[in-house]
Amino acid sequence: MSKDLKCDDIVEQIVEGKMSRRKLGQMMAAVGLGMVAMPIAGRQALADTDTIYFTWAGYDIPEMYPSYITLNGDGPKTPVFADEEEALQKLRAGFKADIMHPCSGRIGRWREAGVVQSIDTSRLSHWGDVFPDLRAVNGANADGEQWFIPIDWGNTSVLYRTDKIENPEESWSLLFDEKYKGRIAIGNDVTDTAVIGAIMVGAKNPYEASDEDLNKIRALWQKQKPLVRLFWSDTTELEQAMVSGEVWAGSAWNSSVLALRNAGIPVKYMNPKEGILTWCCGLMMDHRAEHIDGAYELMNAILSPETGTFLLTEYGYGHANQKAFDAVSDEELAAIGIPRDPKTMFERGYFSQPNTRLPELQQMFEEVKAGL
Repeated sequence: MSKDLKCDDIVEQIVEGKMSRRKLGQMMAAVGLGMVAMPIAGRQALADTDTIYFTWAGYDIPEMYPSYITLNGDGPKTPVFADEEEALQKLRAGFKADIMHPCSGRIGRWREAGVVQSIDTSRLSHWGDVFPDLRAVNGANADGEQWFIPIDWGNTSVLYRTDKIENPEESWSLLFDEKYKGRIAIGNDVTDTAVIGAIMVGAKNPYEASDEDLNKIRALWQKQKPLVRLFWSDTTELEQAMVSGEVWAGSAWNSSVLALRNAGIPVKYMNPKEGILTWCCGLMMDHRAEHIDGAYELMNAILSPETGTFLLTEYGYGHANQKAFDAVSDEELAAIGIPRDPKTMFERGYFSQPNTRLPELQQMFEEVKAGL
């Protein structure tokens, strides 16, 4: 460290975002000093680099929180989950996070489990730019408090290779067609898979299956299981299997459509006659969060229009921040099937809701996969 760089200069660089905590540590180590607490009167303290973001695979990358990295010199810790129920049970068993990334259909269940605390939106610098329709989705702001911060929204539908399957009916039934035995992939998260099953057995409300519906869904899954090549937990698994030709069709999210098209694979994303699935996922705060300042810095980073533009252009997902759409043309949005207003999309299919039979469906799904 230069002898001419005084302590006040260092503090000023930190406050202005020109020096990360990591860089500061390197400089101090160079002169034999250890890191010490540095209170900065009247100024905002640095966020904690130990912030834990419990999320889906694919969201654990620097592009999801660039301003957080700018502030800290590094990203948060990012353990991932493949299934929201698995994530909830892990939290109930004692796993600690700061911020989690479930979807809105789980808000009530996670609140009832006592694993979350309310969020102070006055600390969210982009809150005013969030689509109003998303702020209250599925009880996100129940009891006068904000429990859920919407981030991404999109679809679940049938994705298939057009060079392998020619002109199929626009229907979920493709995933149950014996002609494609060994060429089908199904999402391992029962949230979507259970709703698809309920739709196919004619449930009056796919989020409130009756006992009779459950029996029909089990029978349907048992018939489907020999046809399934892959129960995917990570979108990369699905995409690699479709690129190689191992899988020809599967349940998928918008991101896989974009990834496969960019890889030169001819695919089509259905608008099933029975109804497409739509969803919104977001952030909730662990009731035992230990890195509160870091959690808010992270939420601000993920809510930023820069992150939103990345999600739109690279993953094909909508974003909660309206300003994210300013950098994306109408042609680009049309190519990924995302409208400028989430309400437009949510009204055209089955929007994710709390599932009253989820624990039973989860157990049944695991039993069927195990051949029971």
